[in-house]
Amino acid sequence: MRATRALVYVDRFRLNIRAVAARIGRRRICVPVKADAYGHGALPLARAALEAGADCLAVALVQEGEELRQGGVRAPILLFSQTLGEELEDLVRADLCPLVWEGAYIDALGEAALRAGRELVVHLKLDTGMGRAGCPPEEAAALAGRVLSHRALRLGGVATHLAVSDSPSPEDRAYTGAQLGRFRAAIQAIRDAGIDPGIIHAANSGALCFHPDAWFDMVRPGILLYGYGPPGAAPNDTAPGGDSARSDTLRPPAIPVRPVMELHSQVAAVKLIRRGESVSYGRTWTAPEDSLAALVPAGYADGLRRGLSNNWQMGIGGRLYPVAGRICMDQCLLNLGRPGSGPPVSPGEEVVIFGEGAGPAAGSIAAAPGDAAAMAEKLGTIPYEITCGISKRVPRVYL
Repeated sequence: MRATRALVYVDRFRLNIRAVAARIGRRRICVPVKADAYGHGALPLARAALEAGADCLAVALVQEGEELRQGGVRAPILLFSQTLGEELEDLVRADLCPLVWEGAYIDALGEAALRAGRELVVHLKLDTGMGRAGCPPEEAAALAGRVLSHRALRLGGVATHLAVSDSPSPEDRAYTGAQLGRFRAAIQAIRDAGIDPGIIHAANSGALCFHPDAWFDMVRPGILLYGYGPPGAAPNDTAPGGDSARSDTLRPPAIPVRPVMELHSQVAAVKLIRRGESVSYGRTWTAPEDSLAALVPAGYADGLRRGLSNNWQMGIGGRLYPVAGRICMDQCLLNLGRPGSGPPVSPGEEVVIFGEGAGPAAGSIAAAPGDAAAMAEKLGTIPYEITCGISKRVPRVYL
């Protein structure tokens, strides 16, 4: 196996799902496994999610749903994105459950399902303030009726998506409250029209942490299940079940989740860099003294972002070593310091690029480089982008 690899702790994933289940009580859990389960591997984590008690899965693409079906997954699969016309037959054949919000799309799905001789369950998506996909709330009842006008369609639920539920600021909490108010009014209008809305769902990871009033019948936490919560949801001493005031923000009880992925590699070579010599493209690092450098076979083609050049450190044997010079497409260098200044580092030793360093042969976790959230902070981005960015050429090892 290649030296650079992503370690995926499946048991942590299961425990994260169970921690969410303990928080929400007797509600359903939809586990998003889109984008290859946020880079972790869709099929293995889909199976683990269902084993841990998830009620359904969610994808963004018809192709993603087809891959799960081909892998033997029979559970309900929500399809978040609206498909193009040529994918309608594939959607019906794979028995996916699409989110719908336009009349013409509802009609096309109804016709495709009728041709296939199948009943297709759909969920109505409302735009209550995300400004992206979804129908205006005032059109919800009419579109629900349009779904029922097709004998091959069944309304299985009604959903919305929250724009700033991961923010604890009073302004953003008020915005989320307004979204939920519009959502509830639309649900009531559907019921007033004599239509059963089915499963009602709105809560993403942020709402699961900050907005219990958004939990409804089902929650859809994404990044939380992969081990990362909203910035304001750090562990604190609040008793379970209520919020506590901290300065101008509100922070909920912590949900005990752990990052599911670590990125590891191995030392490919160790070389001496003389004082005054530079390394890598652009000569952005020059040795201030005679120094040893470890060559690590991981680069930006693997998902190790170039913005981490001279801006990250990795763990070897329980010690941290800074990245020296520009990260290249396939490799990078670590500054091991002056010869004899620390324990010797040899080719083949384990390198923890991000994570706790708890994997096989990783050494002590006393000095770990940080998780995907710490790496994201260095880059001014979010952990989603880090884990999704670990490329396909990096093998996943399931532990």
